[in-house]
Amino acid sequence: MKPIFELTLTAGPEHIDELGHVNNAVWVQWIQQVAVAHWEAVAPQAHKDAYFWVVVRHEIDYLRAAHEGDRITARTWVGNAPHGARFDRLVEFTGEDGKVCVRSKTDWAIIDKASGRPIRVPAEVVAPFVSGG
Repeated sequence: MKPIFELTLTAGPEHIDELGHVNNAVWVQWIQQVAVAHWEAVAPQAHKDAYFWVVVRHEIDYLRAAHEGDRITARTWVGNAPHGARFDRLVEFTGEDGKVCVRSKTDWAIIDKASGRPIRVPAEVVAPFVSGG
């Protein structure tokens, strides 16, 4: 089993739309926030200095609404083997009752900071995210 990174978020008034629930655009922001937090928590400093990631594609299933004051648990993990410069990341947001509110799969591409170009995802960059070490 791949290591799962977890982050707790609270829906504030700034996250709520005219329907009274967390706006779909906020979920997208949270998807990126939890992914970046995972990278910052796990990647060695040398990798953070050498690479950054950009979103290529999002697939999002909005399953249940969340409302102001709700505490949301975000869980993220990486997908299967990278393909070229791309690596999938999965995110699941659950409410306090444990039911899934939103589920996503995001295709990220790795960029070499020195060249500014995409590169094939190095095995050593993948290792800490699939083995937990």
